[in-house]
Formats: sequence, structure tokens, C-alpha cells
Amino acid sequence: MGNTFKTTLLLVALSLFMLFVGEALGGRQGIMLALIFAAVTNFIAYFFSDKIALSMNGAQPVTREDLPRVYEVVERLTQKVGLPMPKIYVIPNESPNAFATGRNPDHSSVAVTQGILQLLTDEELEGVLAHELGHVRNRDTLIMTMTATIAGAISMLANFGLFFGGGDRERGGGNTVALILAVIVAPFAAMLVQLAISRAREYGADRGGAEMHGNPRKLASALAKLAHGAQRIPNPVAAANPAAAALYIVPGLGRGDSWFSTHPATENRIAALEAMAAGPHSHLPSFEESPVRIAGASVPRSRKAPTALDPHGRRS
Repeated sequence: MGNTFKTTLLLVALSLFMLFVGEALGGRQGIMLALIFAAVTNFIAYFFSDKIALSMNGAQPVTREDLPRVYEVVERLTQKVGLPMPKIYVIPNESPNAFATGRNPDHSSVAVTQGILQLLTDEELEGVLAHELGHVRNRDTLIMTMTATIAGAISMLANFGLFFGGGDRERGGGNTVALILAVIVAPFAAMLVQLAISRAREYGADRGGAEMHGNPRKLASALAKLAHGAQRIPNPVAAANPAAAALYIVPGLGRGDSWFSTHPATENRIAALEAMAAGPHSHLPSFEESPVRIAGASVPRSRKAPTALDPHGRRS
């Protein structure tokens, strides 16, 4: 099943949720308003969801001169797999993380936080950037950002109806059960769709990124550090908006692999990468870092220290 079909199916499903909310809140008139709202939301989500995601996180565009450490790695990886060069952004946030967005490889962006630049070695950072480019190559970025945008719109529509009391005048008053379903069940269902999609795509991006980078163990090492760092330094945007958390390589919210997690458990992702590196055709070096304990105090120790950076993320 191609990503184009999946995206279309998702948009239809979430649009039907909107119509359900509209009918529950306002009968036939509510359906018409919800239909208009769905059309506008889908248009905005398709063409502007990447800009919304970047703006929501306070991302700032940078050039090769501003951030050569990231720019040169992304340029080398994109040339290796034949992808267009994405725009590069930096998020002024000490919580270590990264995400990619854009409706297709020709309109893609990769954003990294200041925290990730200080935490990871060059090879680990390359593994993370390869993961994000894996999302771009798989065209995951469109469906991830659109789902986040539309799920947020459904919640906004339901809250709007709750604020104004809802009700169906054609039937002589409000339908309390329908109102409860509209305000609670519809946005909850949209959230579950979003979370399930995000989890499924993370494993694919891990594998694609590891193949692109050539060393799954460096991405595994990076994931362990990022999971610990994201818990130690919470991301205020992700904490306030789960839709934003779903975009990042590690969410920093919960342990994963539950109904309410946007990502698989980091331990499981690391185990999958280790199995990939230890495959029958693998000739990769052994993983010499310390054992991973995500919830505890230990993270892998790297033999190569992070590059010293100035306040703008440039190597000193």
C-alpha cells in the first residue's frame, strides 16, 4: 500500500471525523459547516503543515555558513541517496531532538535543536540526520505533519462546539450523548490514528537511516543519549502539544509502545538496530558503549567527544 493511498485514506477518515463532530453539534447545518472546515483544513494541512510545525517549535533557518556541521552531513547523505537538499533549521531549545517535515522531498526541511548539537558526536549526529532523511525519502513527513495538523483541528472544532453548547435545533434541543462523543471520542480517535502512524514509521526511518549512514550502532547510541536527554530536559512545546511531540525522533513523553505513545519504546528501537547490525551480512564494528538504561542514569559513552560549538552552533 503506497504512501499516497495511505495519505488519501487518512484524510478521508479524519474528514469523516469532522463531519461526525459537526452533525453531533449542529445537525444538518453542522455537517455543512464541518464540510467547509474539513476542506479548508485539508488544504492548509497539505500546503502549510510544514510551516506550521516549524513555527510551532520556533525553528530558525540556517545556511552552510551558519551551521556547517549539520549542512555538510545532510548534503553528503542526500547526494548519496539522490535526494534534493532540504532546508536546514535550528530550534533554540536545549532539549536534544530533531525532526523532518515537508510535503515531499522537493519541499522538505530538517530541524535540529541546540541541545542535540551539544550532546552527540559527529557520527551519532549523522545517524540522526540519516533517520530524518529516511522519513523524507519514505515520504513520511507529509502524512505525519498533516495528521498532526488535522488532529489538532478536530480537537479545536470539538472544543468550539463545547464552548458554545452544541445542540441541534432541528431536533428541539441538544443531543447530550452526541455532544460527549463529538467532544471526547472524535478527537481521541484522531489522536490514536496519529499515534499509530507515527510508531509504524519510526521503525522504517530507523532502518532506512541506518542503511543510509552505514552504521546502525551509531544511531542506536544516539537514541539512547537522546531518550535520556529528552527526559532530563523536557521540551516545552512537545509537553504542551502531543501532536508536536510525534514529529521528533524521540518524544520525551512516556516510555512508548502504549496507546498514548507517539513512538515505539526506545529500548525496542535500539534492539532492532542492534539486530540489524549483527545480521549475517554485517561487517560493522562491535558496539563498545556501555549497556543502555534509558530510565536510569547511564547512557552510552562515545570514544569521540562532541565538537565544541559556539553559541550559533558552529565548530570552534
